[in-house]
Amino acid sequence: MAFGLLERTAPAVGARWAERIWFRLPRRTVRAAHAAGQVRAATAGDPGRPFTVRVGATDVVGASWGEGPAVYLLHGWAGHRGQLEPFVPGLVGRGFRVVAFDAPSHGGSGPGAFGPRSTSIPEFAAALEAVVAEHGPAEAIVAHSLGSVAAAVALCDGLRAGRVVMIAPMASPASYARYFARVLGFGPRTLQRLTRRVERRVGAPMRHFDVPEIGRAVQMPPTLIVHDRADRSIPVADGIAIAEAWPSARLRVTSGLGHRRLLREPEVVGAVVDFIDGKEPALGG
Repeated sequence: MAFGLLERTAPAVGARWAERIWFRLPRRTVRAAHAAGQVRAATAGDPGRPFTVRVGATDVVGASWGEGPAVYLLHGWAGHRGQLEPFVPGLVGRGFRVVAFDAPSHGGSGPGAFGPRSTSIPEFAAALEAVVAEHGPAEAIVAHSLGSVAAAVALCDGLRAGRVVMIAPMASPASYARYFARVLGFGPRTLQRLTRRVERRVGAPMRHFDVPEIGRAVQMPPTLIVHDRADRSIPVADGIAIAEAWPSARLRVTSGLGHRRLLREPEVVGAVVDFIDGKEPALGG
Protein backbone atom coordinates (compact mmCIF):
# COMPACT_ATOMS: atom_id res chain seq x y z
CA MET A 1 0.00 0.00 0.00
CA ALA A 2 2.84 2.39 0.86
CA PHE A 3 4.57 1.80 -2.45
CA GLY A 4 1.29 2.22 -4.31
CA LEU A 5 0.76 5.58 -2.63
CA LEU A 6 4.32 6.68 -3.39
CA GLU A 7 3.89 5.62 -7.02
CA ARG A 8 1.13 8.20 -7.32
CA THR A 9 2.53 10.97 -5.12
CA ALA A 10 6.32 10.64 -4.75
CA PRO A 11 7.87 8.01 -7.06
CA ALA A 12 11.40 9.31 -6.39
CA VAL A 13 10.96 8.52 -2.69
CA GLY A 14 9.57 5.10 -3.55
CA ALA A 15 12.55 4.40 -5.83
CA ARG A 16 14.99 5.36 -3.07
CA TRP A 17 13.27 2.99 -0.67
CA ALA A 18 13.09 0.21 -3.28
CA GLU A 19 16.81 0.60 -4.00
CA ARG A 20 17.63 -0.10 -0.34
CA ILE A 21 15.54 -3.28 -0.47
CA TRP A 22 17.00 -4.32 -3.85
CA PHE A 23 20.57 -4.42 -2.54
CA ARG A 24 19.75 -5.56 1.01
CA LEU A 25 20.62 -9.09 2.12
CA PRO A 26 18.52 -10.95 4.70
CA ARG A 27 20.07 -10.88 8.17
CA ARG A 28 20.57 -14.66 8.28
CA THR A 29 23.05 -14.34 5.38
CA VAL A 30 25.39 -12.28 7.49
CA ARG A 31 25.02 -14.26 10.72
CA ALA A 32 26.29 -17.79 10.15
CA ALA A 33 25.73 -19.16 6.66
CA HIS A 34 29.37 -20.24 6.54
CA ALA A 35 29.20 -22.31 9.75
CA ALA A 36 31.97 -24.90 9.81
CA GLY A 37 29.55 -27.69 10.67
CA GLN A 38 27.64 -27.13 7.42
CA VAL A 39 30.84 -27.16 5.40
CA ARG A 40 32.24 -30.32 7.01
CA ALA A 41 28.92 -32.15 6.66
CA ALA A 42 28.92 -31.44 2.93
CA THR A 43 32.51 -32.56 2.38
CA ALA A 44 32.72 -35.76 4.44
CA GLY A 45 34.59 -34.11 7.29
CA ASP A 46 37.18 -32.27 5.17
CA PRO A 47 36.93 -28.46 5.63
CA GLY A 48 39.48 -27.87 2.87
CA ARG A 49 42.47 -25.54 2.74
CA PRO A 50 41.31 -22.06 3.82
CA PHE A 51 42.33 -18.94 1.94
CA THR A 52 41.69 -15.21 1.90
CA VAL A 53 41.83 -12.97 -1.18
CA ARG A 54 41.70 -9.19 -1.08
CA VAL A 55 39.02 -7.82 -3.43
CA GLY A 56 38.90 -4.04 -3.45
CA ALA A 57 38.53 -2.99 0.17
CA THR A 58 37.24 -6.31 1.50
CA ASP A 59 38.50 -9.82 2.24
CA VAL A 60 36.91 -12.76 0.43
CA VAL A 61 37.35 -16.09 2.19
CA GLY A 62 37.09 -19.61 0.85
CA ALA A 63 38.59 -23.06 0.78
CA SER A 64 40.06 -25.47 -1.75
CA TRP A 65 40.25 -29.26 -2.05
CA GLY A 66 42.27 -31.68 -4.13
CA GLU A 67 44.88 -31.16 -6.83
CA GLY A 68 44.68 -30.62 -10.57
CA PRO A 69 42.82 -28.25 -12.90
CA ALA A 70 40.71 -25.76 -10.94
CA VAL A 71 36.89 -25.81 -10.76
CA TYR A 72 35.34 -22.75 -9.12
CA LEU A 73 32.05 -22.83 -7.19
CA LEU A 74 29.97 -19.64 -6.94
CA HIS A 75 26.83 -19.46 -4.80
CA GLY A 76 23.84 -17.18 -5.36
CA TRP A 77 22.21 -14.25 -3.60
CA ALA A 78 21.89 -14.85 0.18
CA GLY A 79 23.78 -18.13 -0.25
CA HIS A 80 27.17 -19.41 0.89
CA ARG A 81 29.91 -21.67 -0.38
CA GLY A 82 28.75 -24.62 1.71
CA GLN A 83 25.67 -24.96 -0.51
CA LEU A 84 27.81 -26.08 -3.45
CA GLU A 85 30.20 -28.30 -1.56
CA PRO A 86 28.23 -31.50 -2.34
CA PHE A 87 30.05 -31.21 -5.70
CA VAL A 88 33.48 -31.37 -4.04
CA PRO A 89 33.96 -35.15 -3.46
CA GLY A 90 33.01 -36.14 -7.00
CA LEU A 91 35.16 -33.47 -8.63
CA VAL A 92 38.16 -34.20 -6.43
CA GLY A 93 37.71 -37.90 -7.21
CA ARG A 94 37.98 -37.10 -10.92
CA GLY A 95 41.27 -35.28 -10.43
CA PHE A 96 40.12 -31.67 -10.13
CA ARG A 97 41.05 -29.02 -7.60
CA VAL A 98 37.87 -27.40 -6.27
CA VAL A 99 37.84 -23.77 -5.11
CA ALA A 100 34.80 -22.36 -3.29
CA PHE A 101 34.38 -18.93 -1.72
CA ASP A 102 31.86 -16.61 -0.10
CA ALA A 103 30.96 -13.49 -2.09
CA PRO A 104 31.24 -10.07 -0.39
CA SER A 105 28.75 -9.65 2.49
CA HIS A 106 28.10 -13.40 2.42
CA GLY A 107 29.25 -16.15 4.76
CA GLY A 108 32.66 -15.40 6.23
CA SER A 109 33.70 -12.74 3.71
CA GLY A 110 33.97 -9.06 4.50
CA PRO A 111 31.33 -6.46 3.64
CA GLY A 112 30.57 -5.13 0.21
CA ALA A 113 31.23 -1.52 -0.76
CA PHE A 114 27.91 -0.36 0.69
CA GLY A 115 28.06 -2.21 3.99
CA PRO A 116 27.80 -5.67 5.56
CA ARG A 117 24.30 -6.46 4.31
CA SER A 118 24.69 -5.14 0.78
CA THR A 119 26.38 -6.32 -2.40
CA SER A 120 25.83 -6.49 -6.16
CA ILE A 121 26.43 -8.56 -9.28
CA PRO A 122 29.61 -6.61 -10.16
CA GLU A 123 30.99 -7.39 -6.68
CA PHE A 124 30.21 -11.09 -7.17
CA ALA A 125 31.97 -10.99 -10.56
CA ALA A 126 34.98 -9.10 -9.19
CA ALA A 127 35.33 -11.67 -6.39
CA LEU A 128 35.26 -14.53 -8.91
CA GLU A 129 37.88 -12.82 -11.08
CA ALA A 130 40.15 -12.15 -8.08
CA VAL A 131 39.92 -15.73 -6.78
CA VAL A 132 40.69 -17.13 -10.25
CA ALA A 133 43.66 -14.77 -10.56
CA GLU A 134 44.93 -16.09 -7.23
CA HIS A 135 44.29 -19.81 -7.77
CA GLY A 136 44.87 -20.29 -11.48
CA PRO A 137 42.96 -20.77 -14.75
CA ALA A 138 39.39 -22.03 -14.55
CA GLU A 139 38.87 -25.47 -16.00
CA ALA A 140 35.21 -24.91 -15.12
CA ILE A 141 32.85 -22.68 -13.17
CA VAL A 142 29.77 -24.00 -11.37
CA ALA A 143 27.39 -21.18 -10.43
CA HIS A 144 23.97 -21.07 -8.77
CA SER A 145 21.16 -18.56 -9.22
CA LEU A 146 22.41 -14.95 -9.29
CA GLY A 147 25.95 -16.33 -9.22
CA SER A 148 25.29 -17.48 -12.79
CA VAL A 149 24.72 -13.87 -13.84
CA ALA A 150 27.99 -12.85 -12.17
CA ALA A 151 29.83 -15.70 -13.91
CA ALA A 152 28.40 -14.67 -17.29
CA VAL A 153 29.41 -11.04 -16.70
CA ALA A 154 32.95 -12.10 -15.74
CA LEU A 155 33.20 -14.25 -18.88
CA CYS A 156 31.90 -11.37 -20.99
CA ASP A 157 34.55 -9.12 -19.45
CA GLY A 158 37.38 -11.49 -20.38
CA LEU A 159 37.56 -14.28 -17.78
CA ARG A 160 38.28 -17.63 -19.43
CA ALA A 161 36.83 -21.00 -18.48
CA GLY A 162 36.86 -24.39 -20.17
CA ARG A 163 33.27 -25.23 -19.19
CA VAL A 164 30.41 -23.55 -17.35
CA VAL A 165 27.53 -24.97 -15.33
CA MET A 166 24.57 -22.76 -14.43
CA ILE A 167 22.15 -24.15 -11.86
CA ALA A 168 18.77 -22.37 -11.61
CA PRO A 169 20.19 -19.27 -13.34
CA MET A 170 18.57 -15.85 -13.46
CA ALA A 171 18.28 -14.60 -17.04
CA SER A 172 17.92 -10.88 -16.52
CA PRO A 173 17.90 -8.46 -13.57
CA ALA A 174 15.66 -6.23 -15.69
CA SER A 175 12.93 -8.87 -15.81
CA TYR A 176 13.44 -9.49 -12.10
CA ALA A 177 12.97 -5.75 -11.51
CA ARG A 178 9.51 -5.98 -13.07
CA TYR A 179 8.68 -8.91 -10.78
CA PHE A 180 10.13 -6.94 -7.85
CA ALA A 181 7.79 -4.04 -8.71
CA ARG A 182 4.75 -6.33 -8.78
CA VAL A 183 5.65 -7.85 -5.41
CA LEU A 184 6.19 -4.48 -3.72
CA GLY A 185 3.21 -2.87 -5.44
CA PHE A 186 4.70 -0.01 -7.40
CA GLY A 187 4.32 0.91 -11.04
CA PRO A 188 6.28 2.30 -14.00
CA ARG A 189 7.09 5.70 -12.50
CA THR A 190 8.89 4.18 -9.52
CA LEU A 191 10.38 1.35 -11.60
CA GLN A 192 11.93 3.76 -14.08
CA ARG A 193 13.59 5.71 -11.27
CA LEU A 194 14.67 2.52 -9.49
CA THR A 195 16.35 1.28 -12.68
CA ARG A 196 18.31 4.51 -12.98
CA ARG A 197 19.39 4.30 -9.33
CA VAL A 198 20.51 0.68 -9.68
CA GLU A 199 22.47 1.45 -12.85
CA ARG A 200 24.13 4.43 -11.19
CA ARG A 201 25.18 2.35 -8.19
CA VAL A 202 26.65 -0.56 -10.18
CA GLY A 203 28.14 1.68 -12.87
CA ALA A 204 26.60 -0.14 -15.83
CA PRO A 205 23.29 -0.31 -17.71
CA MET A 206 20.91 -3.11 -16.78
CA ARG A 207 21.36 -4.70 -20.21
CA HIS A 208 25.00 -5.45 -19.34
CA PHE A 209 23.65 -8.18 -17.02
CA ASP A 210 21.22 -9.77 -19.49
CA VAL A 211 22.55 -13.34 -19.67
CA PRO A 212 20.88 -14.40 -22.96
CA GLU A 213 22.24 -11.26 -24.67
CA ILE A 214 25.72 -11.89 -23.24
CA GLY A 215 25.70 -15.32 -24.87
CA ARG A 216 24.64 -13.84 -28.20
CA ALA A 217 27.37 -11.20 -28.09
CA VAL A 218 30.32 -13.25 -26.82
CA GLN A 219 31.42 -16.78 -27.68
CA MET A 220 30.91 -18.84 -24.54
CA PRO A 221 32.46 -22.18 -23.54
CA PRO A 222 30.38 -25.37 -23.47
CA THR A 223 27.65 -24.78 -20.91
CA LEU A 224 25.26 -27.01 -18.97
CA ILE A 225 22.10 -25.41 -17.59
CA VAL A 226 20.07 -27.27 -14.96
CA HIS A 227 16.73 -25.83 -13.88
CA ASP A 228 13.72 -27.26 -12.08
CA ARG A 229 10.11 -26.90 -13.18
CA ALA A 230 9.08 -26.29 -9.54
CA ASP A 231 11.55 -23.44 -8.94
CA ARG A 232 9.61 -20.68 -7.16
CA SER A 233 12.55 -18.30 -6.84
CA ILE A 234 13.63 -18.14 -10.49
CA PRO A 235 11.24 -19.61 -13.08
CA VAL A 236 12.43 -22.36 -15.38
CA ALA A 237 11.67 -19.97 -18.27
CA ASP A 238 14.89 -18.14 -17.35
CA GLY A 239 17.01 -21.25 -17.85
CA ILE A 240 15.21 -21.99 -21.10
CA ALA A 241 15.83 -18.44 -22.37
CA ILE A 242 19.56 -18.71 -21.70
CA ALA A 243 19.80 -22.14 -23.33
CA GLU A 244 18.00 -20.89 -26.43
CA ALA A 245 20.31 -17.87 -26.73
CA TRP A 246 23.66 -19.56 -26.06
CA PRO A 247 24.77 -21.76 -28.99
CA SER A 248 27.13 -23.63 -26.66
CA ALA A 249 24.49 -24.47 -24.04
CA ARG A 250 22.52 -27.60 -23.32
CA LEU A 251 19.54 -27.62 -20.96
CA ARG A 252 18.44 -30.25 -18.47
CA VAL A 253 15.10 -29.71 -16.73
CA THR A 254 14.29 -31.55 -13.50
CA SER A 255 11.05 -31.90 -11.56
CA GLY A 256 10.24 -31.48 -7.87
CA LEU A 257 13.62 -30.16 -6.68
CA GLY A 258 12.89 -26.43 -6.48
CA HIS A 259 15.61 -23.81 -6.30
CA ARG A 260 18.11 -25.22 -3.78
CA ARG A 261 17.55 -28.98 -3.59
CA LEU A 262 19.16 -29.11 -7.01
CA LEU A 263 22.49 -28.43 -5.31
CA ARG A 264 22.43 -31.61 -3.25
CA GLU A 265 20.44 -33.97 -5.44
CA PRO A 266 22.78 -36.90 -6.29
CA GLU A 267 21.55 -37.16 -9.88
CA VAL A 268 22.24 -33.46 -10.51
CA VAL A 269 25.61 -33.58 -8.75
CA GLY A 270 26.63 -36.60 -10.82
CA ALA A 271 25.51 -34.96 -14.08
CA VAL A 272 27.50 -31.81 -13.31
CA VAL A 273 30.64 -33.79 -12.45
CA ASP A 274 30.28 -35.82 -15.67
CA PHE A 275 29.86 -32.68 -17.76
CA ILE A 276 32.94 -31.02 -16.27
CA ASP A 277 34.87 -34.25 -16.86
CA GLY A 278 33.94 -34.11 -20.54
CA LYS A 279 31.25 -36.79 -20.49
CA GLU A 280 27.61 -36.58 -21.52
CA PRO A 281 25.61 -35.84 -18.35
CA ALA A 282 23.12 -38.57 -17.49
CA LEU A 283 20.21 -36.38 -16.44
CA GLY A 284 16.68 -36.56 -17.75
CA GLY A 285 14.77 -33.59 -19.06
